[in-house]
Amino acid sequence: MKEVIRTKLKNGLRVILVPKKGSLATTVMVMVEAGSKYETKEINGISHFLEHMCFKGTKDRPRPIDIASELDALGAQYNAFTGQEFTAYYAKAKNENFHSILNVVSDLYLNPMFDPAEIEKEKGVIIEELNMYEDTPARHVHDIFTELMYGDQPAGWNVGGKKEVIQKLTREDFIKYRGVHYLPQSTVMVIAGGFNPKNAIKKIEEHFSIFAKGAKNQKRKVVESQKKPQELVRFKESDQTHLVLGFRACDTHDERRFALEVMAEILGGGMSSRLFQSIREELGAAYYVHADTNLLSDHGNFFMGAGAEHSKLESVIKAALLEFSRMKRDKVSVQDLKKAKEHLLGNLFLSLETSDELANFYSIEEVMGIKLSSPEALAKKIRAVTAEEVRSVARTFVKNDRLNLAVIGPFRNKSFLDILKVE
Repeated sequence: MKEVIRTKLKNGLRVILVPKKGSLATTVMVMVEAGSKYETKEINGISHFLEHMCFKGTKDRPRPIDIASELDALGAQYNAFTGQEFTAYYAKAKNENFHSILNVVSDLYLNPMFDPAEIEKEKGVIIEELNMYEDTPARHVHDIFTELMYGDQPAGWNVGGKKEVIQKLTREDFIKYRGVHYLPQSTVMVIAGGFNPKNAIKKIEEHFSIFAKGAKNQKRKVVESQKKPQELVRFKESDQTHLVLGFRACDTHDERRFALEVMAEILGGGMSSRLFQSIREELGAAYYVHADTNLLSDHGNFFMGAGAEHSKLESVIKAALLEFSRMKRDKVSVQDLKKAKEHLLGNLFLSLETSDELANFYSIEEVMGIKLSSPEALAKKIRAVTAEEVRSVARTFVKNDRLNLAVIGPFRNKSFLDILKVE
């Protein structure tokens, strides 16, 4: 991979070019600092809804079919996604179609029409998307975990919003929200893959030079308060109980994040991980078992998740808590530490073989203000983590006043607080 080229346009738009020799495809991704943490309760869900509306017609492509047909004719893969702190739009195509997908992605980002008729139609689509997630408890339990930990503030709200709020949103709401968030100084464009970088910045300037600066609305600071273990049990008739058990931790700018990521890998990063072995192989209580971190700009957590047989739920919770407690008590062996690091980094570098994941890596790094410059720099930080640092973060964060449990299953008036404790 050639040297990454970083520059900034006069209006503040950040541009990152990531040429990758031998790549058969190029991805154009534009990411903006606008997500559910920038919303108020009255417009919760608008970041995600606005993402949908950018595909519903622009000045140059007034109908949704105009956008889709043009990208399909290029053989492109394209989509968008919204999180708590950013929204991204991208298209990926053969290298020779780079300028064409740049044209389309720039247009849908800069020139959405917000046709009132399309807004009304898309409300039904958004609500069905929310229904789909509610009917997917393995995913929805993470929303419940977030709600439990952060409560009634933007950090605790569903990125998709509430159905009753979605129904009330108007064209004026979209225009107002976009006007204070979709600004050049809060936007980054990343182009990654086998494209020819010559004249790429000039082409971007042709599209984005008219993008005017404005006053950016900031997100609310996250407030955290907890004194003892907490739980949220949501009733649902199901063949499997889904749970997320985790702890409050640090944000993504904290140097302890690297040790946290290694610890999560040791606990639930693969089929040889401790939680997988104890819960699936020894107890035979679950099919999927995993652990991970979720570290954002001003808060974070780490957690394990599983889908368990109803009658074995308490055994799964106890087994998970035992493994978390072990991390505090015992230093990880040299062999286990090395294995976890190599598995973590192997997955990272394998994912970055594709131009879209490469674009995603650099987009998030830039938007979140992460002080890294490359996947290799991240790998160096991970490899430097010691067994003592892993035990130290466990002793810092694996505590009862940071412990939270979210459950979706066929339980009414059921509490697990009596077993919800770590030593």
